Amino acid sequence: MTGTTLAFSPLVGTSALIGLAVLLTGVIAYAALRRLPGWPWRLLAGVTVLAVLTNPSLVREEREPLSDIALLVTDDSVSMQISGRRQAGEATAQALRAAAEADPLLDLVEITGGRAEDGTRLVETITEGLADIPRGRLAGIVAVSDGQVHDLPEDPGALSLTAPLHHFAAGSAEAGDRRLVIEEAPRYGLVGDPVSFTLRVEDPAAAEGSAEVTLRVDGGDPITARVAIGRTVNVEAEVRHRGANVVEIEVEPGREELSLLNNRAAVSVTGVRDRLRVLLVTGEPHNGARAWRDLLKSDPSVDLVHFTILRPLDKQDATPPDELALIAFPVFELFQQRLEEFDLVIFDRYRRRGILSPIYIGNIARYVENGGALLVTTGPPFAGPASLARSQLASVLPARPNGQIAEERFTPQVSETGARHPVTAPMAGREASWGPWFRRIGAIPISGETVLESPDGEPLLILSRQEQGRTAILMSDQAWLWERGFEGGGPHDELFRRVAHWLMGEPELDEERLSASVSAGELIATRSTLADSAPPLEIVWPSGAEQSAEMTETGPGRFEARLGVEETGLIRLRSGELTTVVSAGPLNPREYEDLTVDTDGLAPLVDASGGGVFEVGAGESVDLPQLRRTRPGSLQHGEDWAGLQRNGAYEVAEARRTPLTPGLLAVLVLLALIGLAWRREGR
Repeated sequence: MTGTTLAFSPLVGTSALIGLAVLLTGVIAYAALRRLPGWPWRLLAGVTVLAVLTNPSLVREEREPLSDIALLVTDDSVSMQISGRRQAGEATAQALRAAAEADPLLDLVEITGGRAEDGTRLVETITEGLADIPRGRLAGIVAVSDGQVHDLPEDPGALSLTAPLHHFAAGSAEAGDRRLVIEEAPRYGLVGDPVSFTLRVEDPAAAEGSAEVTLRVDGGDPITARVAIGRTVNVEAEVRHRGANVVEIEVEPGREELSLLNNRAAVSVTGVRDRLRVLLVTGEPHNGARAWRDLLKSDPSVDLVHFTILRPLDKQDATPPDELALIAFPVFELFQQRLEEFDLVIFDRYRRRGILSPIYIGNIARYVENGGALLVTTGPPFAGPASLARSQLASVLPARPNGQIAEERFTPQVSETGARHPVTAPMAGREASWGPWFRRIGAIPISGETVLESPDGEPLLILSRQEQGRTAILMSDQAWLWERGFEGGGPHDELFRRVAHWLMGEPELDEERLSASVSAGELIATRSTLADSAPPLEIVWPSGAEQSAEMTETGPGRFEARLGVEETGLIRLRSGELTTVVSAGPLNPREYEDLTVDTDGLAPLVDASGGGVFEVGAGESVDLPQLRRTRPGSLQHGEDWAGLQRNGAYEVAEARRTPLTPGLLAVLVLLALIGLAWRREGR
């Protein structure tokens, strides 16, 4: 292909040329006004000078045409994987490839993307595809998507498109779909109290009626309720423990469904405890009493009620009864009326001496059976006739005394079970640095797990579940030696904080627990157990696919399974009777909010570029518009056709330049014109 153009290579700067032209105009205008006879010839001479200074030339080029480039952007987000939309994208790509092969001046660049944790970022993908395409060769952009796009720029002209962007909407725009919308959800809640969620069920195919909604907390037992479709309703779920409580909410399938992905949602509610209320009953003054009081008072989240018996009723002296105390201790209020308000009750070296009547002791036993927490630290009285083991409290105690008291030096040891139990497992192997104790109360374990023992295997610390509650018993009154640092001390505060938290149901310290996390595309499931093996891990992925995996022991009582994660959403896990849930990516991916086809999803960019929107349908049999090559600036789409610009870009293979004002010829012409002007004026 050959082309000829007129080119200029000025011999002086542009400002000089402009100045000469202005001067020439002024001189000629003056001469014309004065009617000087040679002014036309002077005008021609001046024009000749300007022409010589602009140095014009004819450039003859041998041009090689460059093909135009069409950009095909295919949405690969989760919503494109349903209802035949992915197949529609593949069929569209094949049709565009065929069109590009049939047109020698059209190339096709394909790019796939848009999937992101915060929705479909298709505009970002389009920008990446345009980065390597010269704008002068861009024929057009074809975006194959369902229109659910979440990164549209505020300014539609921000992409500075020089060619049309056509939206090929994959999927059926008429298809119905039921979805669950969480309007409001709390981020925090008090443990043991219900929290309220505001939700709405939308279903264009069933504008009236009701649907069943199911709630689960951490994958536990379902709670069902029926709600009206299209109306905002409130539902409640109980915050069961401190930390993250994952509440799943799911609505039953509707008459028409594109996918069940948006029929469920999950909310993470962080459980926080109100100030913990602890009742400490010290049976008699002793060295360990201050250690307990200091430990509990050092925690700002603990409200402590400390009841210390300084003078037993059977002590005979002349003190009048009304002078034994400044105020009457509210025994009835604490142990009858308000006992259920306490999170933990501690009996420290308590002996039965008639201060707490059997009715109150029975109340404490029922308090434990109904979900309360009890810690008993024993002393010599526990082995005698005044022992709590000889009261109604015996029904919830995990050990009974054997009548023996060993007073000898020994160092507590973490038992084999304790090395597996989350309460004491972190302390296993550190016994060599612990200081000694000097008294142990003999006992026979009758329930629970012994986590601390003497070197000869006698129980020291026993943890037990009793009905709905929990109890712990320490068979020594020497733990305070650790708090004082005697001969190196020991993990006094660490141990008893963990014991107290276990008693109050802290899930991280449960002996049988299943937990999971997702990091760097990997699912890590951890099973804590007192058994020697763990049941297989059963997994339900967000798509509904199921998988089973064996769990490998990584430490005493700790088993793990690791798997790669390729899906986004809530993963349900089960190992034996334990269940849990974990989120891969956001709990409620923005992509799942609406799975219908949105033909207006790219409308601002389509309108700004002069492109069109075409519904191509779903599956392999798509209804594609005809592709036409168009001129820049002309109409770029019609009812059944989409335009791709023919830009006419080329590159120059060879160029020949022919000057139009050769020097000698220009001088001769200039002299001739000056001579004619002089001759005309000399007459």
